[in-house]
Amino acid sequence: MKDLELVGIDLAKNVFQLHGCSSTGEVVFRKQLRRSKLLSFIAELPTCTIAMEACSGSHYWGREFETLGHSVRLIAPKYVKPFVKRSKSDAIDAEAICEAALRPTMRFVRFVRFVRVRSEDNQAAGLAFKARDLLVRQRTQIINALRGHLSEFGFVVAKGPTHVRKLVSAIEDGDIDLPEISRPLLSILVDTLEALNARIRLLEAQIAQRAREDEICQRLTTIPGIGPIIATAIAALAPPPSTFRRGRDFAAWVGLTPLQHSTGGKQRLGRTSKMGNRTLRRLLIIGASAVVRWAEHKGAAPGSWLARMLERKPPMLIRVALANKMARIAWALMAHGGEYRAQTVTR
Repeated sequence: MKDLELVGIDLAKNVFQLHGCSSTGEVVFRKQLRRSKLLSFIAELPTCTIAMEACSGSHYWGREFETLGHSVRLIAPKYVKPFVKRSKSDAIDAEAICEAALRPTMRFVRFVRFVRVRSEDNQAAGLAFKARDLLVRQRTQIINALRGHLSEFGFVVAKGPTHVRKLVSAIEDGDIDLPEISRPLLSILVDTLEALNARIRLLEAQIAQRAREDEICQRLTTIPGIGPIIATAIAALAPPPSTFRRGRDFAAWVGLTPLQHSTGGKQRLGRTSKMGNRTLRRLLIIGASAVVRWAEHKGAAPGSWLARMLERKPPMLIRVALANKMARIAWALMAHGGEYRAQTVTR
């Protein structure tokens, strides 16, 4: 295997497909391995580059292969798909990973085609947000279930978390007539809702504590619309700022830049790409929405960018545009240090 330069691995739970090739793409070996034999086989290979799709378990295997002295490249699956030939199999997928990794344009860091391998601590820090998101979704399901079940018995309340207490009171205090068999069943949902609220508060307290202890998070919270949760999410989930050449690249990675449909020298911009990290994009838009709502009720600084946008653009467009600006500012603070200083409006 003296000509071996690149190994593409199609990851799975138990059976892994490997495709080794030279720097010119010539096949060196094709092999299928069980999970228990993968590391021992990779350890016997000469030092090379190992390419995988960025998916569940890829960061774990990337750390293991780097420990063995290999260079690891993680590629977003959508960049591998164009290289899949005709039908689909594990062997074809592994070969496609090698084909994608050999492309010259895939090697430019500024295009962020390769995903950086994350450390264990970095992955663990992101678990708080994933766990919180899951619990929040479950809480929303419980609230919707309570609202739907009570509406069947003629009790309707307005939407929104502020009106959840009315649903709970109607069940616990007996404010409405309910069949005897239904009240204990609805009480189970209420108990589940309260347990979810307690766990969500616990996670939010942990996130806030981390924000107070982290110097980068403290600087990020100086940006309007970014609080402890968003700041710690950026610190935990975003790649190192050196990955991007400028703030626009970071905003594009989050998925807050428009898609292009340009041709014939005419620039046509469509909806936002919604690529990159979904959690960060959602949190930034939520933070921007809070800033826009405040400006709509209290007023923005005369002559500021936000005031001009509020005069001539629809609300949702303003929120996404502001989220884009927040992402760029966040990158600048992480890359160059310092704190956010509001721009002075000159007349």
